[in-house]
Amino acid sequence: MDGLNSSMVSEFVLLGLSTSWETKIFLMLIFSLIYLGIILGNLFIVFLVFTDSNLHSPMYFLLANLSLNDVGFSSVTIPRMITDLLSEDNVISFQGCMTQICFIHIMGGMELVLLIAMAFDRYIAICKPLHYLSIMSPKRCVSFVALGWVVGVIHAMSQFSFVINLPFCGPNQIDSFYCDFPRIIQLACTDGTKFEFIVAANSGFIIVGTFFLLLLSYVFILITVWKRSSGDLSKALVTLSAHITVVFLFFTPCMFLYVWPFPTSSIDKYLFIVDFAITPALNPVIYTLRNKDILIAIHRLGKQIHYDRFC
Repeated sequence: MDGLNSSMVSEFVLLGLSTSWETKIFLMLIFSLIYLGIILGNLFIVFLVFTDSNLHSPMYFLLANLSLNDVGFSSVTIPRMITDLLSEDNVISFQGCMTQICFIHIMGGMELVLLIAMAFDRYIAICKPLHYLSIMSPKRCVSFVALGWVVGVIHAMSQFSFVINLPFCGPNQIDSFYCDFPRIIQLACTDGTKFEFIVAANSGFIIVGTFFLLLLSYVFILITVWKRSSGDLSKALVTLSAHITVVFLFFTPCMFLYVWPFPTSSIDKYLFIVDFAITPALNPVIYTLRNKDILIAIHRLGKQIHYDRFC
């Protein structure tokens, strides 16, 4: 933490999304509703999975962990963004900025591993159904979650160790509503080219590698189903459509920011609203409306509540 002690900048100013007061009020109301939907929707999935014995399976265990991670991922940025919309001075301390960056990348790494695990789960369920329970054992499912935390921490710390030692002695305005490595490195009082390369190589490699690994798993699933069902892919497409939708929603902003050269415009902050707000809000809807088991569990819960109320 020597870089923290030698840095002349003790705080950063987040420029946010808008300067118009009317727009700020509108955005505050919209994102408050979205955040409420994220909390209620994702925690409802967690509650449903852990209380309904019919959902005690590897797929729903992973889905519950994805929902918890989405709550945490959004909570790192959205509440502060909402309060900053009502504040004149959107100041975040150096320590607070670094902490936010770490949590974003830890939970982002966790999200990547969970998406891979869920794709692997669907691959085994569709392509090796007779071995599903033995391969996707409870121990393996817990291992996936533990691996997610390990990958997230290593991913965040490998970049944080470089950034924390950069000297910050001049500009301290971040043209965004959250802190992240690309924007912070651009404010350093040194040539940040090699650090930009390190961050882009780290995050870019993980994001692109994960994205193509997921696409490859879906291709294997579709080919397997096509061979077994004489070209009828409708069932597999219905099963995979939710996963594919989530993958494209999550990875599009990430690839724009971390794979391309470092940002010179503010468009990336608007794209990342998709990752921090839109995708976590849509995940419960996507996985609920297209999932027969969860719809049945919701109906069963409704009947139980009705029975408890009148009996």
